[in-house]
Amino acid sequence: MDCTEVEADLYRKVQAILREADGQNAGLQCDRGMLRWTLHKSIDRNPNSASILVKLLVKELEKAERGDHKHHIVPLLHTLMYAIVKAPYISDDLYERVYDFCKKLLTRPKPYCAIGLSYAKGLKRERKVPGLFYQRMVIAEQSLRNESYQHQEKVLVFLDEDLIPETICNALLHETQAAKVHQTPTACMCLVITHTMQAALGQHCDVQALQGALQRQSAAELEQCFQDVVAAAELTLAEVNADRSRHAERLANIYSTLISPSPQGGTLAGGLSNVPLPNPDISFHLWKKDDQFRKQLVTFSKSQSQITEEEGPDLNPNRASVLSNDSGIEKDLPVCEEKVPSGLQRRPCIKKNAQKFDSMAFMHTITKAHPGKQTGTMHRMSGEATETTPNLQKRPTARVVILGDDRSLGRLAKEYYALRKCECKPFGTIKANLQFYYIPVLVPPSASPANKENTTASKAELCELAQYLGRVDPWYESNINPLCDMIPKLANMPSSPSQQLAADPFITDVTAYYLRTGLQPVHFQIYFVKIYFSDLTQPAAEDTFLTELKADLQELAPYASLKSSGSSKKKTMVETPSADVDIQYKKALLSNREKDVTLSLRSSGLVMKAIPSNETEDLVCLHVNITEVTKSTNISGRSFSCDTSTVRTSSIKARSPSHASFTLCMDKDVRRTYDKVERFEVSPCLEPVYALQRKKGERLCGSKKEDIGLAKYMSKSLMLPINTFAAVI
Repeated sequence: MDCTEVEADLYRKVQAILREADGQNAGLQCDRGMLRWTLHKSIDRNPNSASILVKLLVKELEKAERGDHKHHIVPLLHTLMYAIVKAPYISDDLYERVYDFCKKLLTRPKPYCAIGLSYAKGLKRERKVPGLFYQRMVIAEQSLRNESYQHQEKVLVFLDEDLIPETICNALLHETQAAKVHQTPTACMCLVITHTMQAALGQHCDVQALQGALQRQSAAELEQCFQDVVAAAELTLAEVNADRSRHAERLANIYSTLISPSPQGGTLAGGLSNVPLPNPDISFHLWKKDDQFRKQLVTFSKSQSQITEEEGPDLNPNRASVLSNDSGIEKDLPVCEEKVPSGLQRRPCIKKNAQKFDSMAFMHTITKAHPGKQTGTMHRMSGEATETTPNLQKRPTARVVILGDDRSLGRLAKEYYALRKCECKPFGTIKANLQFYYIPVLVPPSASPANKENTTASKAELCELAQYLGRVDPWYESNINPLCDMIPKLANMPSSPSQQLAADPFITDVTAYYLRTGLQPVHFQIYFVKIYFSDLTQPAAEDTFLTELKADLQELAPYASLKSSGSSKKKTMVETPSADVDIQYKKALLSNREKDVTLSLRSSGLVMKAIPSNETEDLVCLHVNITEVTKSTNISGRSFSCDTSTVRTSSIKARSPSHASFTLCMDKDVRRTYDKVERFEVSPCLEPVYALQRKKGERLCGSKKEDIGLAKYMSKSLMLPINTFAAVI
C-alpha cells in the first residue's frame, strides 16, 4: 500500500471518529471505542504511517479550533498524543506544529487549557529528547530500576467478587496474562533501548541489527546499556542549552558501540520498524474484605519505600551516619578507648526521631488537595490535572481501577474515607500518589448473589455515575462506557488461543489507553451518615455514601395511596406504609448562602441522590426526593395521594416523632443496609485531617465559627476524584 492509499485509509478512520463524536453513529453502539483502537493499531501494522496520521490529526485539530467544533478537540488531541507515543519517529517540524497548537489551547477555558498545558509541557521535553514519552512510560509501568528516572507506577484492579462473577474475573485475568507473556524486564529494556534509538536517529537506526546485538549481550551488559540510554536522555533534558541534535549525538555513540557503522553510511532501505508499546503491569485483586483495599495500598507504599531506601546511591562510602540518637555535643559522648578507624570520622548531624513519617508528603496532601467546600461548589469547577509535581515525582503512583457499578464505588468511597483517617496518624501516611479510575461493569442478576436482590434494577439505576461521566465527557462515553457490556460478553465467548489474545487484547489495550491519557479528574462529594437506632442499647453507627441513600419507613399501618401513571405525579390506589416525619435541612444555593428549612409531613420514605441527573444541573449537593402521603375528603369519601417533591440540600436530618423505624440502604448495596433506625443525619464528609485540626483549634481558642491555624489552608470536604479524559466539558 503506497502513501496515498495509506493516507486515504487513515483519513476515513479519522472521519469515522469525528462522526462518532457528532453522534452520527448512534446505530452502531456496539462499535463504540473500536474506531480509536483500530486507528492506533494501524501504526503497529505500518510504522511509516505514524507521521501521516499525526499530520492528519493536527490538521483536523486546527480546523476544529478555527471552526465551531470544539467538541472534536479532546478526542482528536488524545488520539494525536497517543499516536506520538507509539510513533517510531517524528520530525522536529511536526513536533513544533503540535506544540504550537497546544499553546493555543491555553487561551481557552477549562478543560481545554488544562489538557493543552499538560501536553505542551510534555511536547517541549519530547522535542528536545525524542522518545521520552515512551521511555518514561515503560520505565514507570514496568518498574524498571535505573539511577536516572526513578518514578514507579502500579496498576491495582479491584473486582467485587459478590458483583463480578468468577467467569468474568478469569476471562480478564487470562487476557491480561496472555498480553504480557513476553513482557519480561529484559524484553522491556530492549524495547526502551530500541525505541529511544529509532526516535532519535530515525532511519539511520538499523532496528533489526540493533535487536540482534542486544540479544547477544549478557544480562549485565544489557542492563548497563539500558542505564546508559536512560542516563543520556535525562542528561540532555537537564542541560539548558542541549537540543535534539546533541541527544542524537549521544545516542549515536552508544549505537556505534553496539553495531558497526553501515558500509554505505546512509539511510537504511528498510525504513522504520515497529517497536510495540507494552501494556502496563496489571494486578487483579478480588475484593473480599473491606480493609483489603487499604492493606494493598499500604503494602505497595511500604514496598516501594523500602526499595527506594535500599537502592539510594551512597555518594560517599566513608560518610558518617546522618541519624544520631545523642545530643551531638562532644563532651557528652561516652569515653571510648578503642581507636577509631581512619576511614570514619564524626561529622555534624541532627538528632532526629527514626520515624517513617514523610512530613513533606503529608503537608502536600492536606494543603494541595482539592479545595472542596460544603456548598456552592460545582462539578465542572473541580477538574484539576493529576500530573505529578516535580517535588513528588519520586513517590510511586498507585493507579486504582474499580470494575463494577455504583455499589463498588460506594464501597470505594467508604474505604477511601478510612484511608484518609489513617493519614491523621504519623505512621499511617501512604507514601504514594493515588489516582482512581472507574470502568463500569454490569452483569445479569442471576450471575452474582448481590445482584439477585436487585432483579428489577436497570443499567440506568446501577450505573448513574458512569452515565454522568459519559454525559460530561463524550470521550469517556465512547471508550469506557461500552466496556460495561463488552466485558460480560468476553466471559461468554469461546476460549481463544493465547497467541490471538496476546496479539489483540482489546480490553487490556483500552484500559491501558484510559490509564495513560485519563488524567483529568471529576471530584465527587462523599457524604457522611450518622445513624441512631430504635434500640437505645445499640451504639450509633457511622457510614458513608457516594451516589444514593434510600430511607424507607417500615412496619407501619398502611395508607392507601395512588401509583404513578404517565407524566403525572399522582398515583393509582395502592397501600403504602407511611408515618409522620420531621425533616431539617440546609437549602443548597449557588450563592453559597445556606438557608435552614424545617418540614413536618407524612411520608413513606426519602431517596437522596448525590449524582446530578444532567450535565447542566451540576451543583455539588444532595437532591432529596421526599414521597409525601396526603389525604382528603370529598363526596365519594376519603382519598389518598402520594406526591414526590425534591429539595436541594447540603445536609439533612430526619426523624419520626411517632417512633417509626427507617430502613437505610447505602449506594443501592443490600449488603450495606441498616434496619430499625430511629433517626439519621447526613452531611458532607469532612477531610479527617481538617476535622482534627479544627478540633485542636476549638480547644485552644474556643472559636467554632472560623478556622484558625493550619486548618485555614486545608481542604475541607472529602472528595473522591475519578479520572476521565477531559473532566467536565
